[in-house]
Amino acid sequence: MYRKEFMAMANEEAKANVNGSDGGPFGCVIIKDGKVVSRAHNQVLVDHDPTAHGEITAIRKAGQALGTHDLTGCELYTSAMPCPMCLSAIIWANIKQVYYGNTADDAAIYDFINAGLKGDMLALTQHDRELTIRAFKDYQSAQKKLY
Repeated sequence: MYRKEFMAMANEEAKANVNGSDGGPFGCVIIKDGKVVSRAHNQVLVDHDPTAHGEITAIRKAGQALGTHDLTGCELYTSAMPCPMCLSAIIWANIKQVYYGNTADDAAIYDFINAGLKGDMLALTQHDRELTIRAFKDYQSAQKKLY
């Protein structure tokens, strides 16, 4: 169930970064059983890490605090709609509830991504599947033996 106080905490994280020295004004809080597990803001510039968005930084901290990569039962509050990278991390972490404040339009997230998908920033091509698929198949076989 949504609680405004947690969105206020995510907003505090975002406001702490308004000067832009750590990255953009994006904040995040992760909650489990009504308690704060982690809170973070964008750290891209200070960490020299393009993946250090508020959500991903909070997910990393939550995993460390809980001693697991599986954040089932957690809720995520973020100051803006997560970008695709953060959405993917949220899905991989098994977080099933996300509350966000600002829209994708407010953050112009998808303008940047759409420009990249048009080929202006990125060329993405697939090659040599027959070479690389073996590791995937070996991993699947190993997992079946474990369970």
